[in-house]
Amino acid sequence: MTEELQHLRDKIDTIDNELLKLVNERAKLAQAIGQKKKSGIIYRPDREAQILERLKEHNLGPVANERIIQLFTEIMSLCRAMEEPITVAYLGPRGTFSEEAALKRFGNAITTAACDSIDEVFRKVESGAAGYGVVPIENSTEGAIGRTMDLLLQTPLIVCGEIQLPIHQYLMAQHTELSQINKIYSHPQSFSQCHEWLHRNLPHLLDTARINAPSNADAARLAAADKNAAAIASKRAADVFGLAICAENIEDDPKNTTRFLVIGTQNIAASGKDKTSLVISTNNRPGAIHELLAPLAQYGVGMSRLESRPSRTGLWEYVFFIDIEGHQENQNVVTALQELRKKATFLKIFGSYPVA
Repeated sequence: MTEELQHLRDKIDTIDNELLKLVNERAKLAQAIGQKKKSGIIYRPDREAQILERLKEHNLGPVANERIIQLFTEIMSLCRAMEEPITVAYLGPRGTFSEEAALKRFGNAITTAACDSIDEVFRKVESGAAGYGVVPIENSTEGAIGRTMDLLLQTPLIVCGEIQLPIHQYLMAQHTELSQINKIYSHPQSFSQCHEWLHRNLPHLLDTARINAPSNADAARLAAADKNAAAIASKRAADVFGLAICAENIEDDPKNTTRFLVIGTQNIAASGKDKTSLVISTNNRPGAIHELLAPLAQYGVGMSRLESRPSRTGLWEYVFFIDIEGHQENQNVVTALQELRKKATFLKIFGSYPVA
């Protein structure tokens, strides 16, 4: 048995050495491509999406596709960093779901810039202090993020990608003794998402013991300074602030997901499986919206999202945020958008990008 075990370990060592060699060969090729590029663009979400899709199709297991994507996201992150370091701004501080989304999309070989507000994320990217920004746009249970939508209307930045992040909430403290906890810190949305769990498991903590924090990461920071306090936050926040996990996955909806957008300055080429985001408005009259959206159906363009928002230009006037299937360079999308422009009083395309 010992000889057989050693033989298997030797085979693993041989494979590890080959993997090491191949990763370095890949990095050298990435460097060579970087030197030949004339655009200077390092991050190519269309190309990366194609790579990940191909790997999923060729994956025979036993490693799950989700783990394969994580592995190769990190490999691509390392190769990108060897071409040129990328700075990504996100809604901070460290330990937020926004940071987790940024790392999920870009990998860990990046420079991160934690921002105090969504507005600051936009400003950093607009000023060039960050190459890209990651901002929340909607949550499956709480709905749209109004501030992000308002800023998209005002900014010249382009939507370069999207990230779907399952939101798992953790109860954390300096210890795991729930009886010693007399207050809980968290963001109001997290309290709302965990309401039933808190009612069942911590009924002795009334609403007055639930204290709102600017972010989940701030909640974890406050709990780290008070032995009688707990926080509801991400697992990463527990790691950042050295807290013990008292309970995991305490969200009431196990499918709770937040969608994030990647904002930058570059137009993204078609990947073959894309989405286009835009905003439109029309005159306030009966049937106007039906007439406005008719070209999408006429030219076979699917719509995955329609969200209304006050235009802030007049009383009871609205703009409509729409996500459609396909890239703005696809012929059916081009034709549908041409018809939309004729009917809309306002139309702005935020960008086309690979579907998460």
